[in-house]
Amino acid sequence: MAPFASHDFDHHVPPLPAGPGEPGPVQLAAEQQESQQNSQLLSHLHEIIAQRSLTALFQPIIRMRSGEIVGYEGLIRGPSNSPLHSPLNLFKVARANKLSVQVEHLCRHIVMAQFAQSGLPGNLFLNVSPGALVQPEAIQGETLRHLEKLGINPQRIIIELTENEPTYDYELLRNAAMHYRDMGFQIAIDDLGEGFSSLRLWSELQPEYVKVDMHFIQGINNDPMKLQFVRSIQEIAEKSGSIVIAEGIETQAELLTIRDLGIACGQGYHIARPHANPKTVVGDDISKILRRDKVPLVTQKYGPTKKSATVFKLLRESQYVAPDVSNDEVYHLFVNDPQLQALPVVSNGIPVGLINRYSMVERFARLYGRELYGKKSCTFFMDPNPLLTEQDTSLQDLSHILVQAESHHLSNGFIIVDQGQYVGMGTGHDLLREITQMQIEAARYANPLTQLPGNVPINEHIEFLLQSGVEFCICYCDLDNFKPFNDVYGYRKGDDMIQLTGRTLSQFCDTQLDFIGHIGGDDFLIMFQSEDWEHRCKAMLEAFAVASQTFYYVEDKERGGYYSEDRQGDRVLHPLVSLSLGAVKIEPSQYSSPHQIASAATKAKKQAKKTPGNSLFIERRVPATFSWAM
Repeated sequence: MAPFASHDFDHHVPPLPAGPGEPGPVQLAAEQQESQQNSQLLSHLHEIIAQRSLTALFQPIIRMRSGEIVGYEGLIRGPSNSPLHSPLNLFKVARANKLSVQVEHLCRHIVMAQFAQSGLPGNLFLNVSPGALVQPEAIQGETLRHLEKLGINPQRIIIELTENEPTYDYELLRNAAMHYRDMGFQIAIDDLGEGFSSLRLWSELQPEYVKVDMHFIQGINNDPMKLQFVRSIQEIAEKSGSIVIAEGIETQAELLTIRDLGIACGQGYHIARPHANPKTVVGDDISKILRRDKVPLVTQKYGPTKKSATVFKLLRESQYVAPDVSNDEVYHLFVNDPQLQALPVVSNGIPVGLINRYSMVERFARLYGRELYGKKSCTFFMDPNPLLTEQDTSLQDLSHILVQAESHHLSNGFIIVDQGQYVGMGTGHDLLREITQMQIEAARYANPLTQLPGNVPINEHIEFLLQSGVEFCICYCDLDNFKPFNDVYGYRKGDDMIQLTGRTLSQFCDTQLDFIGHIGGDDFLIMFQSEDWEHRCKAMLEAFAVASQTFYYVEDKERGGYYSEDRQGDRVLHPLVSLSLGAVKIEPSQYSSPHQIASAATKAKKQAKKTPGNSLFIERRVPATFSWAM
């Protein structure tokens, strides 16, 4: 009974209060637990170093014009069952214990050895921190000697400077870079635009390659500011002799936008994911896309059915734990990170649950909670059915899923996966913010009646096509005899007719290449990049001729028109509403402004309206013009 009595006594007699400035028992316990966790992580790190238990992955870097692989970026991963699997965690622990240079050397050796063993073609982009670059053993040729053993020519190695800390001694770094160049290496700057002083580094080191940070690449087809930033970087690179590499290309639209900006090289998940045994040629789908002389739509977000914004935009890198981690360890993670609201539980890359901060802290706060559950597996407190979503799911679809799901998923957040593999977390707050922003943008830029893009995105897209230097066809679409139709049938029917026109025109546009906008009233504008644009125009006229018949009274259809009074009060017979299309083929460098192009399209539309009925007029500078009617 004595042990039980002692245990009972401990819980009923309060501990003596800590003196001024002295840590209390809770703080001491937390510090002790943190020290224990740090000790365990350091032990993991020593074990990894001793056993060299790191894995090299390689991600291809391609030429944007041809799809040819010019090289691979060497990446590193810790053991899959280790809390140091992520390179972020690995180097965080290494830095905290002054082992970052040692770990970096090990990573470098493993990447180079695997690159040589795999017999991969092209160059190897080798991540090196500025601090490691100026280490005496590095400058004295340690890397060069290792390459000689592996049989790799140093001219195939690009030293990619990863800027994870401020760089102040530019002279020392410049001298080190020159030393490496003398040995045959080339220099690249990683994450341009993201680091502490990447533009200064570019000026000081004059690297052979500059890699633009993925923040400026992802969504570039929808963001004029990002577009301008990357365009400016390309202009500087052309004058300085550097080759630009775009990192983080995730979609086809981003791929084509980057290519048409003249960026030389690119890498990203849309091209190929990092792999221990990567392919030596890119897929046929990527090659075909790159060879296509078109540019992607830069204003897709304004269309009524466009879903270009995906869950990937909400991705946050998040800590996660394995199922065998104890509740004590998870509790410690929550205590040390007040911003951490939920913690995924991941087993062999597959998410199996989610631990909510408040639920766990509340259970631990109960009497004997820590003693009862602390040593148990964290799966005891996890939600085994968290909300999972693929990273390419549209934000609209995810919003609908959350509305139908149980309410706690909105506060818990959702786990983002790529083909079932854990990628990161997303929060309900971020989703609501993005959906709200999309609605604001749509209200600002879209026509309220058809929800098609309005004048602002129309002009932006014409400007983008001009700057891209591609040929396209602009088509001005206008309804004939629409005002008397409005007078006879009413504005409600008139709105229905305009909406029908918008749907009919959209039906025959390629959503990846052709842009349709609603200027206002019964006027629409289409920028075709589809090669068969003329066939599409004729199909639009045929479809409109059939669909519009449902709007008229029987007697009006039989007589081929309807009566209304003109301004003089006379009864006049007006023909049924018809659709006129005026098309102009735009050659590169033929026009210098959207205004000139719009003016040419307006003239073509006026010519089309001279032909009765549904008609298409095509203005061809060479040889002549002709019209087609039905």
